Amino acid sequence: MKGRNTELTDSGVRIIDQSRLPNEEIYLTLSSAEDLCDAIKTLKVRGAPAIGIFAAYALYTLAKSLPQEDFGNRLKEYAGYLNSSRPTAVNLSWALRRVLDAYERSAGMPHGEMLKELEKEAAAIHEEDISMCRAISGHGLSLLKDGSTVLTHCNAGPLATSEYGTALGPILLAKERGIDVKVFADETRPLLQGARLTAYELQKAGVDVTLICDNMASIVMQSGWVDAVFVGCDRVAANGDTANKIGTSGLAVLAKYYGVPFYVLGPSSTIDTGCRTGEDIEIELREGAEIGKMFYEKPMAPAGIKYYNPAFDVTKAELITAIVTEKGIFKPPFDFSRTAQE
Repeated sequence: MKGRNTELTDSGVRIIDQSRLPNEEIYLTLSSAEDLCDAIKTLKVRGAPAIGIFAAYALYTLAKSLPQEDFGNRLKEYAGYLNSSRPTAVNLSWALRRVLDAYERSAGMPHGEMLKELEKEAAAIHEEDISMCRAISGHGLSLLKDGSTVLTHCNAGPLATSEYGTALGPILLAKERGIDVKVFADETRPLLQGARLTAYELQKAGVDVTLICDNMASIVMQSGWVDAVFVGCDRVAANGDTANKIGTSGLAVLAKYYGVPFYVLGPSSTIDTGCRTGEDIEIELREGAEIGKMFYEKPMAPAGIKYYNPAFDVTKAELITAIVTEKGIFKPPFDFSRTAQE
């Protein structure tokens, strides 16, 4: 499955509402600051690269509505507002910074030309992500062979990026090339991105995919049915510690125990060279209703119960076999403070 799930239109930013999948394929066109920010907060758009693309288009859309008077300060306020929507994925702040930098470079131009520069920068972020996904997919495919079975967690396919995806990219590329790769997809509690999104994308692409509950990962590894674990990432620290959807760290521990290679795939824009280790990554906490109420007809937990609902966890670099970006395959020891921008 390829395609553009995020598009800039004259009326705003058009996205597929991921919160309604797989049962409803609903497209939204958003233009107000509140709706654009809410789309990120409520996971209508999600996946680190997709968030970056969406944020760049969102900031440009808002820029078009601003009066020329005090334009720069208002643009920065909107960027800060969008950036507050989710704290963990570095692509959000990275993309907004790029659009702001484009403004700084073009501030002396006539207003219409300056807006065109902002639009051009947002479009460049999108096009670059497509190229990055293709490169990541190619590098990741070199880690597989005909007949391989991959276990994956959360969703890192076209819905989370631009085209092909990161963790799912090699699998979709293998399908295109007639290479047989099977997949076990964790359901990914509590928001079920694996069940709702990964299974949807892979099944639509004709990939042999089997859905499992998160706590079944151990038995399929123990049975010798998994050749590799492929996951995406929302932020990578300079030392290789990686933040990804909650449950990823536990998979890495299991993979280490059972001797299964554990690969993290993502664009180099997710590498935060200013973040020394995973301990410096802010972990987003979400409402407990996602655990006890969402997707249920009735609440499945006692009234008044306390919840702890972190959206991400950090996988230590020592558990990671390799990190795959568009620039190649990086193996431990990781030191992205030197290599990420080379």
